[in-house]
Amino acid sequence: MKKVILGSLAILALSMSISCRETADKAKSATEEAGAALEEAGESLKEAGEELEEAGEGAMDAAKEASEDAMKAAEDAAETVKEAGEKTMDAAKEAGNDVKDAANEAADKAAKKANEIEKAVKN
Repeated sequence: MKKVILGSLAILALSMSISCRETADKAKSATEEAGAALEEAGESLKEAGEELEEAGEGAMDAAKEASEDAMKAAEDAAETVKEAGEKTMDAAKEAGNDVKDAANEAADKAAKKANEIEKAVKN
């Protein structure tokens, strides 16, 4: 009976040893899988960060370009207004000169008529 009990204990110890090895192997495998999953998650986060950085740079470039375009448009508008003002001033000066010439011409004609009338009255 002693042999049976000792044999049973040996079989029990052997089965426990095998079970512990399987558990250790499974734990090691699970740890390796978890490490791989963490490494993959880290890569995904790194890629997302790089994409976010690129998107930020693109947005900054677009904002800078829009600002430059707005400044150029404002400069063009100011130049157009300046040119229109200069053209208006030139036209006003020309009209003023035309009026001045017409007034001088009318004054000359009036003076000439006055001289003719004066001569006619004296004669």
